Amino acid sequence: MLDRRSPEALDFASRRSPVLGRRGMVASSQPLAVAAGLEILAAGGSAADAAVATAAALNVTEPTSTGIGGDAFALHFAADSGTVSALNGSGRSPAALDLARLTRDGFHDRLPAYHAHTVTVPGACSAWCELVGRHGRLPLDRVLAPAIRLAEEGFPVTPVTAHFWDRGAARLAGAPNGQELLIDGRAPQAGEIFRNPGLARTLRSLADGGQRAFYEGPIAEAIAAVVVEAGGCLSPADLAAQQAEWVPPIATTYRGHRVWECPPNGQGLAALLALNLLEGFDPAEMPPGSADRLHLQVEAMRLAFADARWYVADPDLSPAPLAELLSPAYADARRRRIDRKQARLDQGRGRPTAGSDTVYLSVVDAAGNACSFINSNYMGFGTGIVPAGWGFSLQNRGHGFSLDPAHPNALGPGKRPYHTIIPGLITREGRDGGASLFACFGVMGGFMQPQGHLQVAVGLIDDRLDPQAALDRPRFCIGDGQAGGRLALEEGIPVPVMAELAARGHDLAPVSGWGRAIFGRGQAILRDPDSGVLWGGSDPRADGCAMAL
Repeated sequence: MLDRRSPEALDFASRRSPVLGRRGMVASSQPLAVAAGLEILAAGGSAADAAVATAAALNVTEPTSTGIGGDAFALHFAADSGTVSALNGSGRSPAALDLARLTRDGFHDRLPAYHAHTVTVPGACSAWCELVGRHGRLPLDRVLAPAIRLAEEGFPVTPVTAHFWDRGAARLAGAPNGQELLIDGRAPQAGEIFRNPGLARTLRSLADGGQRAFYEGPIAEAIAAVVVEAGGCLSPADLAAQQAEWVPPIATTYRGHRVWECPPNGQGLAALLALNLLEGFDPAEMPPGSADRLHLQVEAMRLAFADARWYVADPDLSPAPLAELLSPAYADARRRRIDRKQARLDQGRGRPTAGSDTVYLSVVDAAGNACSFINSNYMGFGTGIVPAGWGFSLQNRGHGFSLDPAHPNALGPGKRPYHTIIPGLITREGRDGGASLFACFGVMGGFMQPQGHLQVAVGLIDDRLDPQAALDRPRFCIGDGQAGGRLALEEGIPVPVMAELAARGHDLAPVSGWGRAIFGRGQAILRDPDSGVLWGGSDPRADGCAMAL
């Protein structure tokens, strides 16, 4: 039986109770999307089916963060074999886009965040279809039915979503066809019903024709046309070439558990590098919430980001030396750069010897299969550009490219950029030698994501917290994923602890109110290996919940 410590035993209190169940569980940032996933589980669907149903419903209910115009990644745990598989659903840059084209268009040192040149091929649709095709039990039209119903009939907008919708309204109003995601030129208010017939039309096309209905034909033509209209160069051929890929996941061991991430071009590598560094310290010497604990975690993340910002790129063109980066010897060498009493803001990348905004959702079914799934437009509505009549915005993931031609992540034709979105899984060795599911978890939010993974994993493994208590904890965030970035500390971290961190040389920025959005929004489900009982938690920084059958 899981021995989850009571949050009352620590210096902070959970604001919600964990959710417990046995026949399946879904956790996401929108209750109606959770209900969509549960509907599919109740209909006999697998964790993969329910994950796609939830993702599609999130496209309807939280277009401020996610959608079929963005990208997706997934980790899948198969209970019968104890194996983990990784799905890369990221799209590529246009074949006609390179640094010379940017120079001709007047962009030399930086590319504006919402320009049409930041639109990469939307990969989410291919990821949805691949996931259901390999690990699903239900047909795609049944999986998408709840989202189609929500889009056609409308849904009441929740408060946090309404806030961020309002923040993105001006971008939508100024983008081609962005009015499709507004009501009379404004964002919907909390409690107001929003209907999206264009998105319902998109999802029905996908339900009837599969991914080819999205990447070829009228939808693809509308995507290419609006990008060119806005000054970009995406073509129908770029879209037709899209295909999500199953890739070997990457992992590291941490205190007797195995933590899994998707490999580059995602930044999950950063979380694993940081955990490898922390593995060399005794957790008993770092009480929860102490300056010593936070300092070591921050310093480990600084070193991890220094490596990830260089090595994470399109693996087909710039493969990272993953075995060397994740080796104990490399962790030992990098760990020597950590000063336990002084911050180092100038960490550079190591040189091993070679041999988002986003939604995250977590699903575990009754058989113990798990799907850790993340889907994103990148910066809120992405570019805000909407293919005419189809009801979804296009991502701006191409803003993640470097414009330095010597950088592995330099922009180039047909290339996948550095990706911030990362799902996570944790397994442990079973008594019979096979792996069993420990946790299906993730934290969305740009460069916060590997930092969130680190902090939640430490809470679950080192401190044996239930998932809700682990998500409730106040967090830190190193700004923009830069090794020397300013350290944001969330409301709830005691002032004396902040003072001690400042004395050690950290450049601090205490954050409260709506600014807490920078600390991400996570979901987590744990599974008891003996009873099969599921323990779920949902981030209090969002509108969502965990629910069980």
